[in-house]
Amino acid sequence: MNINPTTYEAIHMSLDNALAKAQQTVPECVAAGYVDMSTGMLLGAKTVDSHPQEVLDLVAAATADLFQGQSVTAIEKLFRKSRGQTEDGRHYFKEIIVFSDNLLHVFLRSKKKQDQVLVFVCRGSANVGMVLSKSRVSLGDVEAAA
Repeated sequence: MNINPTTYEAIHMSLDNALAKAQQTVPECVAAGYVDMSTGMLLGAKTVDSHPQEVLDLVAAATADLFQGQSVTAIEKLFRKSRGQTEDGRHYFKEIIVFSDNLLHVFLRSKKKQDQVLVFVCRGSANVGMVLSKSRVSLGDVEAAA
């Protein structure tokens, strides 16, 4: 698909705006990003601090591993088999929450584009319920902008 540079800029700006709004909405959010797992690209990111491009690229790779790694796809196949379902392109894992020493990471699979994931990184002191609730609300705006 060919997209002229002006259209690309408009789409990119729209995604940047949606991510910035989402980052402000989610409690104690220090970073928000949108990953396309089919290409392995971080389509957009907003952070409170600057990070080297290598770190941002690793976010995209880690996200793909979480949702599409060998073990995860094997689990999905077993679930389908045990329920007598055929391969239909849907995935069982829609949301993943990771707690690290100081941060809370939320990964939300897009409802419209199964190969895209919205990522939020929040301070560990954030209220997990509020982070998840506000993250879910933000997904629609980011999907529409991407």
